[in-house]
Amino acid sequence: MEISPVATYHCDLDGKFGLPRQAGLAPSLRGVVELVPEYRNPESLRGLDGFDWCHLIWGFSLNDADPHRMTVRPPRLGGNERVGVFASRSPFRPNGLGLSSVRIEGIDTAKGLIFVSGADLADGTPVYDIKPYVEYCDAHTGIRSGFVDANAWKPLEVVFEDSAAEALEEAQLDDSQIRGLAEILAQDPRPQYHSDPERVYTLSYCGFEVSWRVAGNTAFVVAAEASHTIA
Repeated sequence: MEISPVATYHCDLDGKFGLPRQAGLAPSLRGVVELVPEYRNPESLRGLDGFDWCHLIWGFSLNDADPHRMTVRPPRLGGNERVGVFASRSPFRPNGLGLSSVRIEGIDTAKGLIFVSGADLADGTPVYDIKPYVEYCDAHTGIRSGFVDANAWKPLEVVFEDSAAEALEEAQLDDSQIRGLAEILAQDPRPQYHSDPERVYTLSYCGFEVSWRVAGNTAFVVAAEASHTIA
């Protein structure tokens, strides 16, 4: 079977470093699903405004596919212990497909745009299908979640140092963009085997190269330098 994108995702994160490891972990992170011209017809979105959430089926376009990879190392297990690829939600998969549930914030049927929040996709990600989320059959409570149940993930506290906070404020980032950045860093995007409190990491966000370090249970944002003109 050959599949082609029906849409492209756009957001403030243009690389895979710093992406939330699951949808919903950074609920303030906003993005737009833009239908390709072939499907940019109001009829294709008719009725979607009656749903609060939708599933996106998309491609891990920033990864090299390895169809023979049988095991992966989930961050939840410290990045060292292996599990089977089909017992994980790793982005390194035989067919390189992702599945994310995202909140629908608005729809522009004339332009073929779906405004969403809480996605774990990078800017430019191809979207192969869009399906409405239906609570009665998609929500499951009181279930087992494998190794996730036994390995709690504690978010980091995020502190913006003065110079970084001033740079972001001068750029007039809105509250949701600042919250989105804090939510991303709270999930600790570092490789889980890194523990040097002096090591500085950088990710691209909203036109900035944002630098931070982690000491204990706190992420300190130490700098934010403009990388390109912000629209």
